[in-house]
Amino acid sequence: MGHAKFSSTVATFLLDGAGRRPLLLSSTAGMLVSLVGLGTGLTVVGRRPDAKVPWAIALCIASNLAYISFFSVGLGPIMAVYTAEIFPLRERALGFALSMVCNRGVAGVVSMSFLSLSKAITIGGSFFLYAGITALAWVFFFTYLPETRGRTLEEMGRLFGITDTGMEAEDAAAEDTAAELPTN
Repeated sequence: MGHAKFSSTVATFLLDGAGRRPLLLSSTAGMLVSLVGLGTGLTVVGRRPDAKVPWAIALCIASNLAYISFFSVGLGPIMAVYTAEIFPLRERALGFALSMVCNRGVAGVVSMSFLSLSKAITIGGSFFLYAGITALAWVFFFTYLPETRGRTLEEMGRLFGITDTGMEAEDAAAEDTAAELPTN
């Protein structure tokens, strides 16, 4: 598990080198494959409760570790970076806070509904459902999230159709402060 979580440190070095979008898309694809593997393994184990199926158990363990690694390299850290970059300066703190509230809220709903969901559609079925949601997320990321690496705040504003990035207000305040300073 430690090796799987260590991959999150890899993301810090790849974020600016490889770019946010390629890391996000590849990690989401890896998560999708991992969820399908986990769903497959759990379905096989669930259908043969009395038999030992070592390959299915190994698949479940490997899929779980792979999922953690892919999440730690991409979706985990990149969504926080992306959120911090796309909001205008004066709305950045509120936007980031709201995105984290939504993130934790959805995580809570998934956690609280998992047992009922797994009873309704089996444990394997639950992970196939999560794989389907992850596939939709990949399509959304591919369609709507552009690369933001190396862009200025003004370029980011134009990229997302924001006309006032907040930099104008800061520039005006700096000019006012400079004008008020006495010159010798």
